[in-house]
Amino acid sequence: MEILERIKQLRDERGWSNYRLAKEAGISENSLNNLFRRNNLPTIPTLESICKGFGITLSQFFAESGEAVELSEAQREMLQTWNTLTDEQKNTLLEFLKKI
Repeated sequence: MEILERIKQLRDERGWSNYRLAKEAGISENSLNNLFRRNNLPTIPTLESICKGFGITLSQFFAESGEAVELSEAQREMLQTWNTLTDEQKNTLLEFLKKI
């Protein structure tokens, strides 16, 4: 599926306007509108922001199933915290989670 079509699909599934998506993604509405108007592909950072706005990962965006999984606020917080950890901290946390 084409990237812009996928963005439209996810936006429409949520009943969002471009304004709402831009707000959720933390990008300007003008930038988002220009993607569609000029039929340009978003940059990776822009696509990551759009995915964050939808509450999905890049891999979920490109998943063939078409089922977007929205993350809860707690799940987002966990992933954001995970990204700040060192490799040693991540390994320690994984071992801890496996034991509980």
